[in-house]
Amino acid sequence: MPELGVNIDHVATIREARKTYEPDPVWAAVQAELGGADGITIHLREDRRHIHDRDLRILKQTVQVKLNLEMAATEEMTGIAVDVHPEQCSLVPEKREEVTTEGGLDVIGNRENIRTCVSKLQDAGIEVSLFIDPNPQQVEASRELGVDAVELHTGRYADAQTPEERDREFDAIEEAGRLALELNLKLHMGHGLNYRNVSRIAAIPGLGELNIGHSIIARAVFVGLEEAVREMKALVAD
Repeated sequence: MPELGVNIDHVATIREARKTYEPDPVWAAVQAELGGADGITIHLREDRRHIHDRDLRILKQTVQVKLNLEMAATEEMTGIAVDVHPEQCSLVPEKREEVTTEGGLDVIGNRENIRTCVSKLQDAGIEVSLFIDPNPQQVEASRELGVDAVELHTGRYADAQTPEERDREFDAIEEAGRLALELNLKLHMGHGLNYRNVSRIAAIPGLGELNIGHSIIARAVFVGLEEAVREMKALVAD
């Protein structure tokens, strides 16, 4: 059964809507852990639109499960990560104008910049994952950089409008995942997954980790975060 990483960014999004102190993502992490989360994921964006540096530092001190920091492969973020030392860093593409991450990291086109970041993080003893599209060439390029894991972008599968399109995107994810495992990479997946579409992805052999955020936080509005995480864990387990 894959582990469930709960992304709590959008708890901070609600806080930032009023530029106040609540709801606190640190509290959210506690509730997620009580619901059975195997990890807590946050994205410290360069524009600090939701998660702040303060959140990261307190979460590092308080989270009892794996802390996964999503970050751009920049000098600033690398320095912060080495200083705070989360258990895992997931390198993601980042654009100021996007609402959320729109696609996977172009490892092939940014190989040397990513290599520098990966080297510094691993030298500090931090496990590194690259968030990439389910593309065999991107998987192979990730392996060449010596990363620990790849996280396959499941957004196109989640957004598919027809059964045929969904099957096509699922096949691409499954093929890329199989290659990652053959190359001895840990296999993670995430983006756009929800209570209706997660089961098929969770059943992929060899999948080690799922990272899910928006859907869980949306469900939590109605049932509470602890229960929302518990429900997602049950779907992943089944």
